[in-house]
Amino acid sequence: MTFRLTVSDEVRALAPGITHFAVEAHGLVNGPSSTGSSEILDDAARRLAARLDGRALREDPHMAAWRKVHTTFGAKRSRTRNSAEALAKRVLSGAGLPRISLLVDLYNAISVAHLIPVGGEDLGRVQGGIRLVRATGEEPFVTVADGAEVVEHPDAGEVVRCDDAGVTCRRWNWRQGSRTRLTEETVSAIFLLESLAPMPVAEAEAAATELGELLEKFSPGARITVRS
Repeated sequence: MTFRLTVSDEVRALAPGITHFAVEAHGLVNGPSSTGSSEILDDAARRLAARLDGRALREDPHMAAWRKVHTTFGAKRSRTRNSAEALAKRVLSGAGLPRISLLVDLYNAISVAHLIPVGGEDLGRVQGGIRLVRATGEEPFVTVADGAEVVEHPDAGEVVRCDDAGVTCRRWNWRQGSRTRLTEETVSAIFLLESLAPMPVAEAEAAATELGELLEKFSPGARITVRS
């Protein structure tokens, strides 16, 4: 069955220029970070520096557009940066990109190199399709605190990704839940790339295509589909 992603009318009203690309992958091989994935992360950091060319991160038009959208549903800029900005800020601080796992390294590298939020969901753990909606505040969000699983709830009106079992990512593209995160057992996944104007659609598509190529390189024989 083809994976389904739907965006509610309420969310489209907040960001009329939103564009999604999905990279659906089956037959993946995940595992610990490797020398190869570390090299790709290091290259992404270099590409980020070239992209900014001496400008501050806040001056990037795409990141500015995301900050503006996040404030429309009450997210605080200082606490809930989109995932691409959070990763880029870490790079620029000198801390470097974290080495998490092979698959996470690959999509984090694409996120930083292109300054586009990217999220990964384990399709074996997703129940039904994924929807981008404004939360009621009652939806469950499974996360980890102090080493233990806990259930939180989003704020009413907050933009969230959710499936039939609850929220998979809070505040649009800020915090991934533990229930559908990629693990070393993940063999099928969906990677979601989200862009806003003024990023050209062609650039977002190029980022999705590059991610698909990396997944094929690190998981030979994987079945990869890229679509909007």
